[in-house]
Amino acid sequence: MTKLNEEEIQSSMGLIDQAWLLKGKFIHREILFKNFIEAFSFMTAVALVAEKSGHHPNWKNVYNKVNIALNTHDADGLTKKDFDLAVAIDKILKK
Repeated sequence: MTKLNEEEIQSSMGLIDQAWLLKGKFIHREILFKNFIEAFSFMTAVALVAEKSGHHPNWKNVYNKVNIALNTHDADGLTKKDFDLAVAIDKILKK
């Protein structure tokens, strides 16, 4: 997968929810849920999509909070895979 250049990254940022933040070589998002069960259910839904696509998030869960950081390790930066997964995550959150 080819690493995106700065122009491609900025263009791709427009395709995802504004809650995603660009920080260095990653896009980040923090999501708050009502409780742990909702947070864990969300993570399970994302895990199924991530496994199917072969692209896995860096994430952390503490009770009702999930922090996600997306990056393509092999490319040492952001690729289309990261933005595709971010779009999928946004769709899960809208359900």
